[in-house]
Amino acid sequence: MRQVIAAIIFVVSTGAAVAQQPSAEQAMRANQGTVGVITGMEGGTYARTGADLTILDDDALRVLPTLGKGSLQNLSDILYLRGVDVGFVQADALTYAQQHNMFPGLTQKIRYIAKLYDEEVHILARKDIAKLEDLNGQRVNVDVIGSGSAMTAEILLDAFGIKAKLEHEKQVNGVQLLKNGDIAAIIQVAGAPMPLLSDVSSDSGIHFLPLELNPTLAQTYLPDRFTHDNYPKLVAEGATVPTIAVGDVMAVFAWQPHSERYNKVARFVDAFFSKFDQFQQPPRHPKWREVNLSAQVPGWTRFQAAQDWLVQQTAAGTADGMTQARFNSFLSQTSPEGSGALTPAAKEALFQQFLSWDKQRSVRR
Repeated sequence: MRQVIAAIIFVVSTGAAVAQQPSAEQAMRANQGTVGVITGMEGGTYARTGADLTILDDDALRVLPTLGKGSLQNLSDILYLRGVDVGFVQADALTYAQQHNMFPGLTQKIRYIAKLYDEEVHILARKDIAKLEDLNGQRVNVDVIGSGSAMTAEILLDAFGIKAKLEHEKQVNGVQLLKNGDIAAIIQVAGAPMPLLSDVSSDSGIHFLPLELNPTLAQTYLPDRFTHDNYPKLVAEGATVPTIAVGDVMAVFAWQPHSERYNKVARFVDAFFSKFDQFQQPPRHPKWREVNLSAQVPGWTRFQAAQDWLVQQTAAGTADGMTQARFNSFLSQTSPEGSGALTPAAKEALFQQFLSWDKQRSVRR
């Protein structure tokens, strides 16, 4: 009798388990609408802005941000890792990977959806380190191997002929080592202000090293600066510290048009571009307000669906409307009369000033 009852229970429970399993159609629909995004390490700008992408979620699209290990690893994940459709990558990663022959045929396999914000190079050092050259022979933490910070630090130090002893601790540990005086400096690439530095002050004997562009770096990087608004505990009011910045891109594999993966990313592109004005409003990360969706990235090729969207919207006169509106506001404050007669070169120079102006407004909000 017990055997009969056990058999009945087994059949009923097995039937219930089968009934609870999703159908093939449900599984297919769920995967078609899911986009995996590889971002950055905990506490960084990539992780925070990647989390903002979940505002795109609706009945047809679900965004799954995942913490990543840096730009070079993100490139590898986009190329090879199942479930990764989009990744945040520093713009200089493509050139670095090509120079080191890391991913054969990379330029044919990788595309970008949009240029994002610029990230500043942070060099924080002990009080006895007064200039970049003082890092010769010193211990410097540059984040984990494969990270964008480690990559840029190598490029930067090579450009100035500096031979430092590079270490690859996670930067949260690097900051603590610097506070303890165990290392001379840290080099970190991230959008200012970095949450990781929120409790670091000049009173602890730590300061920013000034960093100026040289002709070699000027081919890839942009001039930038840190202000009191960025880091009130590290930069005195009214003072500035020069640094350089590198652009970030939203990268994707070069899927063939109309393939399943291409169509999935195309749906993401349409949602991201169409709802972009939501990213430029609080409480989203202020770095989104620096983004110009139509900006091009030298050396990179845009994903076809993104290019098609921009062409269509530009023809309709609606692309990047909020950026244009803020630029018009900037023009009204800087050139209230005759701004329409500016030459293209003058407009471009003004636009670069506008980005700096807009960044400061974002920090104060």
